[in-house]
Amino acid sequence: MTPDILWTCVFSRWTPKIGDPTVMGWVTVAGYLLAAVLAALVFRKQTARQRIFWLILAMILFALTINKQLDLQSALTATGRCIAKAQGWYADRRPFQVKFIMGIVATSALISIALTWAMRRELRDMWLALLGLVFLLSFVAIRAAGFHHFDQLIGYQINSIRMNWVMELGGIAMIAANALYRLLRTPRKMVASHQSV
Repeated sequence: MTPDILWTCVFSRWTPKIGDPTVMGWVTVAGYLLAAVLAALVFRKQTARQRIFWLILAMILFALTINKQLDLQSALTATGRCIAKAQGWYADRRPFQVKFIMGIVATSALISIALTWAMRRELRDMWLALLGLVFLLSFVAIRAAGFHHFDQLIGYQINSIRMNWVMELGGIAMIAANALYRLLRTPRKMVASHQSV
């Protein structure tokens, strides 16, 4: 499959547009943006190792803010479908989807372990943000896989509340809460250190 044919196939299935123009879609965008700004503010006030973590987190959240309404994971799903059809294994895509999701789960677990180890001395200050990040990235990646059963799960509603809102906004809330805690706690630590001098 040549790049021209692939692009034609992808753009026949996906076009850049507002992916979720609902109130909850815009609430989620606002949540991503707020969490990104909070992470950027924490970045400005932290020590070297923590600065790197909060900077990367802010950049990821800004990217997810843009992605939320451009729906770029649907472009990824369309690309996968086009390649699968061109190579003749679209009808047998289920095992690939399962392997992809298992790979995402394994990768998320490995990233969590690596980040936990690398940040072990500062973990008590950022464990909630780290958990929220892993939660969000796993959600976005698995959503991009276009696995039908997972789509049914996240589309499930309890009293008009959809599971994907709970999952996505839950991860954002974890990060925002941790960032807000760091912002509110930092001045007190600085005041305490000045008083001791």
